[in-house]
Amino acid sequence: MTAWAPGPAWLFCPASRPDRYAKALGVADVVILDLEDAVAPADRPAARAALRDLARRGEFDPERTVVRVNGAGTDDHAPDLEATAAAGVRRVMLAKSEDAAVVAALPHEVVLLVETPRGIEYAADLAAPDNVVALMWGADDLVAGLGGTASRRPDGSYRDVARYARSRALVAAKTHGRLALDAVHMDIPDIDGLGAECEDAVAVGFDATVAIHPSQVGVIRAAYTPDAERVTWAQRLLDHVGEDRGVTTFEGRMVDGPIYLQAERVLRLAAATSGQEH
Repeated sequence: MTAWAPGPAWLFCPASRPDRYAKALGVADVVILDLEDAVAPADRPAARAALRDLARRGEFDPERTVVRVNGAGTDDHAPDLEATAAAGVRRVMLAKSEDAAVVAALPHEVVLLVETPRGIEYAADLAAPDNVVALMWGADDLVAGLGGTASRRPDGSYRDVARYARSRALVAAKTHGRLALDAVHMDIPDIDGLGAECEDAVAVGFDATVAIHPSQVGVIRAAYTPDAERVTWAQRLLDHVGEDRGVTTFEGRMVDGPIYLQAERVLRLAAATSGQEH
């Protein structure tokens, strides 16, 4: 597992709006400064200049910031990498990740964004390079690449192909010990839908969910925060078994290896969300 272990509430922020960056850092665990979809092509040179200016003024936080760069093969890819190098960016998110050799050659730690048919098909290969720290998936670009028109049903639930891609991305990330990031929830007012997706993300092993609006951050963090009773149960269990992780009974219930791993996960989530009200 990657040694980098930020909190679970990530937030996109357009690099073309540096005035929003400090505010985003104030609420999110990780800010994704976006040089791709959130910035019109004509505005990308100015966005790259804004990134360099943030670094020059000492306002850029390399530990809590990821910069999303345009995909390999695009006209903006090389200028994006020049800007991230000049700004001392530690981690980049590679949009439309499809080629493991391209990923391995990047001079940064990499958050993969698998959001094309090829990216989903080769997600496990893409997650293998040593500089990969996390993997995120995307639904809408994927469905567009498949020739479809909607990743969700009218009730807001994901269509089957999106659920398949989500599962494949999660398994690929965990196969190589990378952080797994759940996709954005585009319907900003749908707080209930976001909360339900986050609860499911926690249950199946995602490490974070990415927001597109500050109002979503608190919903995400709340879903990833285990309740106090669950935390005390996990601590009691692990204190009880110590280093002996064989099958036993605890408080009337049989417990074994998978239960110990779940208890450890609860304590990691508690640590990740403790004191994270930026």
